[in-house]
Amino acid sequence: MQKFEASGAKVFGISTDNTPSLKAFAESLNLPFPLLSDFVDRKVSQDYGVFLPKNAIANRVTFVIDKDGVIDFIESGGDAMKIMGATDACDRLAHRKQQ
Repeated sequence: MQKFEASGAKVFGISTDNTPSLKAFAESLNLPFPLLSDFVDRKVSQDYGVFLPKNAIANRVTFVIDKDGVIDFIESGGDAMKIMGATDACDRLAHRKQQ
């Protein structure tokens, strides 16, 4: 979280799970960031191209988006749960912020 904060990044998760499920999940892991639900219409998942209509869920994907709304980094599948790529992207964003 320190690297994200140093880069000025905001961290949150978005899931196609319902709000009560996300709340329980976040509490069980003591997550230091909010989880948002895309359960009702799956619009965010569809807009970002990660919705899997056959299963009615979203693929696991990590996006790092800069302050101008430009996607700087994408990691999908099992690697989306690994934090190293996202923290590397935050290092790049922090470096740009200093320039």
